[in-house]
Amino acid sequence: MKRRDLLKTAAAACVAPALVPGTHAAAPASLETTIVRLNLQHAWTTTMSSSEYRDTLHVAYSHDGITGHGEGAPIVRYHEDAASARKAVESVRDLALAADPMQFSKFMAEVFRRVEGEWAGKAALDIALMDWVGQKLGIPIYEYFGLDPKDTPLTTFSIGIDTPEITRQKTREAAPYPILKVKVGLDTDEATIEAVRSVTDKPLRVDANEGWKDKEEAVRKINWLEKQGVQFIEQPLPAAMIEETKWVRSRVHIPIIADEACQHAADIPKLAEAFDGVNIKLDKSGGILEAYRMIQIAKALGMKTMLGCMISSSVSVTAAAHLSPLVDYTDLDGNLLISNDPYQGVRVENGKLMLPKRPGLGLTPA
Repeated sequence: MKRRDLLKTAAAACVAPALVPGTHAAAPASLETTIVRLNLQHAWTTTMSSSEYRDTLHVAYSHDGITGHGEGAPIVRYHEDAASARKAVESVRDLALAADPMQFSKFMAEVFRRVEGEWAGKAALDIALMDWVGQKLGIPIYEYFGLDPKDTPLTTFSIGIDTPEITRQKTREAAPYPILKVKVGLDTDEATIEAVRSVTDKPLRVDANEGWKDKEEAVRKINWLEKQGVQFIEQPLPAAMIEETKWVRSRVHIPIIADEACQHAADIPKLAEAFDGVNIKLDKSGGILEAYRMIQIAKALGMKTMLGCMISSSVSVTAAAHLSPLVDYTDLDGNLLISNDPYQGVRVENGKLMLPKRPGLGLTPA
């Protein structure tokens, strides 16, 4: 073969390599959406709702022989459910199947542009995509963000609103966890805390879920809670009552953390004068990428940062846990409250989050 012919052959091979016998073209991308019913170990009651199960959306995104898994837990507070989350993800199926998953920022920006609301659906897609990216690169997600898994904080274990008798039972069952989070926000708050305190003297964190509607009542209850060993209070007043919360903050002595008032990155600057910190959840923000952005903004404003979760499986909880070395507090126990977790991911040892070392989320089937 002449040199000229050899160069032509080599160039053609570089541009369009031919398939040889026994080889196959890369499998096309695929996207699967499934609604999974998670059964709770105890009925879960807050000021917003009470249920014995939660339906979450699971997404499996496959490309180049790698499958990334994601989950979104819809929040009734934002008028979402699993069916609407699934519809939102299906509405961008064409985009997902055509996209280069390594251009994940561009991809998710277009999803945010095309889909209004439906943050849990967006979170499920974002988590599946980032799981895929981590597996493709061969590294855990925390390593992608440059984080040290030894820096994970202790997580709280949550006690939902119930009768004093069942509250005491739940508190005893939470013996392995060094910090408890107690739901309040009703007329029974004092009885709830007294039931917990009759069983344990552990540090407590309290979440009112917008349950108190009057600023004077909030001050009275928070100052009482402080005497019960409560470290901080989440969302004592409705999200819209920013000025009233600022008034409350000047009259209490423990930090106030924004939850329902803090959904997206753009919310954080206006909260800095009324709250000491923010509770960031992948399900309400739209996934790992947006949660990371929110953490950085809150830190830049000198606010405390917390990662929370909804009732969900190890998929969503593990995704949040990969960012936990960045934050001051975590409440990542949604998977511990259910009886049929389909996956294993982050573990809890003496309250400390133990991150998987496997690539991506690091999930394994239960």
